[in-house]
Amino acid sequence: MPSKVSIIVPVYKVEKYLHRCVDSLITQTYGDIEIILVNDGSPDECGKIIEEYKIRDHRVKAVHKENGGLSDARNEGMHYATGDYIYYVDSDDWVPEDSIKILVHALEFYKADIVQAAFYYSYDDYLLYDNRYFMKNHSPIILDNEELMSELVKNEVVKNFAWGKLYRRQVLEGLLFKKGVLFEDVFWAHLVMQRVHTYVIIHEPLYYYQQRNDSIVSTFSSRNLDLLTGLIERHEFIKRNYPGLIDESYRHILKVCFSYYLIILRNWKINKTGNDTSNIDQFIKKHYKYLKKAVKKDKYLMYQLKFFRIHPLFMIIYLGLAKVLRKIRLLPEQNHLQRIEKAKG
Repeated sequence: MPSKVSIIVPVYKVEKYLHRCVDSLITQTYGDIEIILVNDGSPDECGKIIEEYKIRDHRVKAVHKENGGLSDARNEGMHYATGDYIYYVDSDDWVPEDSIKILVHALEFYKADIVQAAFYYSYDDYLLYDNRYFMKNHSPIILDNEELMSELVKNEVVKNFAWGKLYRRQVLEGLLFKKGVLFEDVFWAHLVMQRVHTYVIIHEPLYYYQQRNDSIVSTFSSRNLDLLTGLIERHEFIKRNYPGLIDESYRHILKVCFSYYLIILRNWKINKTGNDTSNIDQFIKKHYKYLKKAVKKDKYLMYQLKFFRIHPLFMIIYLGLAKVLRKIRLLPEQNHLQRIEKAKG
């Protein structure tokens, strides 16, 4: 008898995208699924749309609740899930019709706890495929627990996203998403991965990740610093449980610090409104000795840190110079994502 898959979809203010998302789920070629649509107090027509799908397809469960955020909606969805496997989809995204079938086959064939597939970043006119880390037509990557945690800390081939992965239910039991924060996956992923014995990555893109100008990940505010808070919280977990990954964790946090610093400065330049950088400054100052050790073998990051400590302006000048040198081929080019044009009409 085939294993049942519970697909959990938090829904909030996505009237424009919801039909595309749900239609891609009800047309899955894998038959034994339930689709749990959690209306997180959406003020538009999403609640009505969800009820219409419930009437049309017996596999759809409609859940309505007061607004509590993405984490709260996912947690609520788990209360209604009866499947052996769990799959999260964000309601502005969508999946190819064979996605669940391929993921279930991989999970069972490799006796994995989690299977992650490659994905497309979807824009209005084109897609991006991350061929820095994924390679179409290549064999799956199989990771044990130590390898998995190393890759999770890097956030390169193993992504922090909850969506687009198929989980055995038992690895999620009792682990709730943290409510009231952005980037809730960062507070949650390492706790899940600690339970994993075998993690499989397949290179075929099986998820379309919609890029929106109004999404919570594309607008920057002081709340975006929740990501930094989550990474620092994870760093303490790494120190206790995976001490060999401490330097890698420091390097990733530092990259996020510098990225956020540049975004804050850019926002100030555009509209003269910025966010407080004190959290970033304090972290780098407090941990400078350990950061310096962690970046010793990464010259690009090492120079950023050195110049930043003198003054952030020096780091910005250095980054600008590095960009010029790449253009004239005196520094190696960084890998880029593969662009795929969408068919017209």
